[in-house]
Amino acid sequence: MAVKSNFATRKKIKNVGGMDLPGGGSVVVENGYAYVGHIDPPHGTSIVDVRDPKHPRLVSELEVPQGIHSHKVRVSGDVMLINYERYRTKEEPQGGLKIFDISDKAKPREIGFFKAAAKGVHRFTFDGRYAYFSPVVEGYVGNIVMILDVKDPSRPEEVGRWWMAGQWVAGGEKPTWEGTNHRCHHPIRRGDRLYVSYWHGGFVILDISDMSRPRLLSHLDWSPPYPCPTHTTLPMPNRIMGRDIMIVTDEEVGEKLAPTPNAFLWVVDISEETRPIPIATFNVPSNGESTHEFRFGAHQPHEQVYDNVLYVTWFGGGLRAVDFSNPYVPKEVGYYIPTPRGGQKTVMSNDVFRREDGLLFLIDRYNGLEILESQI
Repeated sequence: MAVKSNFATRKKIKNVGGMDLPGGGSVVVENGYAYVGHIDPPHGTSIVDVRDPKHPRLVSELEVPQGIHSHKVRVSGDVMLINYERYRTKEEPQGGLKIFDISDKAKPREIGFFKAAAKGVHRFTFDGRYAYFSPVVEGYVGNIVMILDVKDPSRPEEVGRWWMAGQWVAGGEKPTWEGTNHRCHHPIRRGDRLYVSYWHGGFVILDISDMSRPRLLSHLDWSPPYPCPTHTTLPMPNRIMGRDIMIVTDEEVGEKLAPTPNAFLWVVDISEETRPIPIATFNVPSNGESTHEFRFGAHQPHEQVYDNVLYVTWFGGGLRAVDFSNPYVPKEVGYYIPTPRGGQKTVMSNDVFRREDGLLFLIDRYNGLEILESQI
């Protein structure tokens, strides 16, 4: 599969450091430390000292039992949240959301655990007080939206929940979709709104001014006809050209409804939030279908937004820098494709964190952490 190449463009993003690490699902950085959630057990979460970006140093690693992966992590101060999700097993290990005291980075200490149904928790965000996450709950089909109060980390408490009509089978609802195709993937909060990707159910915008009763404002679904599920709904913090804009990435994944097209991202005008309108798309040209070994398509933008440029992981396409200053015509302004680490045949750029000083922390699904400097 061909990837477009322009060295003059690629030079705008350069590597300043990196290290081998087991394949990662997410990376966040706070106060000089990077926290990486890993894909495959027994690797759980790594804490890496990145105060010297040229020489990152592993400080500690949490392990998880077989049948669990803990591939997502969020941090605020001395509190770290990680997910426990059932993974490649017919057994039913306990899933949920674990909470750690990380005041001593070398010795993370578990202080709380919110138990979900056996399947566990997939993805979440955390603002230091509340976690917005996607647990599996008894009586429901697929992951739902839940808000968790972590004011007392040792006793996390559910504040509110929301589900798509049809998920609550214990309450007599009947899904109109196959299996768990409509399920919560990833809630992101801005103000008193939650922007929630719902896999093959598209996305929803929820009013959470009353957290105990999230209220649906709008729902938009383009899958089908487009084959890839909705992965991330990221509202831009400032108006662009006088409009409220949300960037939505689909995910290039095995649960596609058709072999092509590969996943790409959408620009959605949410100025009238009860009627979101797609106004543009962005894609990276390729000349073939994705394979299990070599995925090529959209996945995840960094969620730390400082301007109109987003860096988006594109699996085998590495990291793409996209300028949304004109939201009707998004423009690629740079990219970076890492060299495979750890004996891997290809890269699988999975998640990226953008620090306010411009450094980028890029994690690979197979192996490796890259620390990048952008001149864009």
